[in-house]
Amino acid sequence: MDKFLTTNAVPRDQRLEYWTDLICDSYVNLSCSRPGDGEFAGSIRTREIASLNLSVVASNTQSVLRTQGHIARESNDFFLVSIQSLGVGVVRQDGREAMLSPGDFALYDSTRPYELYFPDDFEQIVLKLPGMQLRHALRETERLTATAVSGREGAGHLLINMIKTLWEDSKSLQPTSALAIANGVISVLVAGLQTISPFDPPPLSSLANYHLARIKALIDTDLGDPQLSVSSIAAKLTLSTTHIHRLFQNESVRPSQYIWLRRLEACSRDLLDASFAAKPIGEIGYRRGFSDAAHFSRAFREHFGCSPRDWRQRGAQSVIDAGVGGP
Repeated sequence: MDKFLTTNAVPRDQRLEYWTDLICDSYVNLSCSRPGDGEFAGSIRTREIASLNLSVVASNTQSVLRTQGHIARESNDFFLVSIQSLGVGVVRQDGREAMLSPGDFALYDSTRPYELYFPDDFEQIVLKLPGMQLRHALRETERLTATAVSGREGAGHLLINMIKTLWEDSKSLQPTSALAIANGVISVLVAGLQTISPFDPPPLSSLANYHLARIKALIDTDLGDPQLSVSSIAAKLTLSTTHIHRLFQNESVRPSQYIWLRRLEACSRDLLDASFAAKPIGEIGYRRGFSDAAHFSRAFREHFGCSPRDWRQRGAQSVIDAGVGGP
């Protein structure tokens, strides 16, 4: 279901204060100011699509500031990606400044201070992600913030088209299809951000890539085994644990983390699968190798930003909204 918020709901002299409350509720705790005394107007339309929190923000000139004081009062860990669709936006963080024209996007991190500035009327698409979700996919994210990625070519262009298509078609998608597309959006986002990374690790040899593919295939096959570990993989593939860790040197996560991520991704699909609708949530985790229900729930919330139960209910609501299975 869309959530639409607008300053038109309050008297003109209260709109900026009301707007600040809206953006704090929608994103993170921050402050908002604007030059001059002109009439203020703004709106936010938010939609939850599988693992993504998408919103379209439209307003006029303003400055947005997240300080250490805001972070101390509310230490939520999110990454936000601003995709400029109209006007110009500026993102400042970590000593850098990104100037965004329509089509460009930039990343910023809610765990550190940042500033957004809009010199005129603007519209942005904002993607909000749990912090750990992106940190599991990218190294040294603090080096990637407040740097513009062009939306006119490469991964940036593909990301913008995917998000626009997902926004327009999300209500007609089955939950499992929406999840697959949402995961694709994350992959393309990572690819776009990697284009600005100053680090280019040496490529693996053909033999190393072969062994890495074998390891990943075995992990996917044995996800349901709670004893699956780097040691058990090494024994099955006659590789040393040191060699396995070396093969993952160009990956964003260690091999043990990769196992847990693949388990969480499989559980997220199972929770949206109609054929598993009657299975208890604990059983969903167990069949993918989680031997402790509480640990499964904590890990799932940390990665996806919501509990397994909320994730399943969100998928069920998507089916209802799309009219799937109705009379």
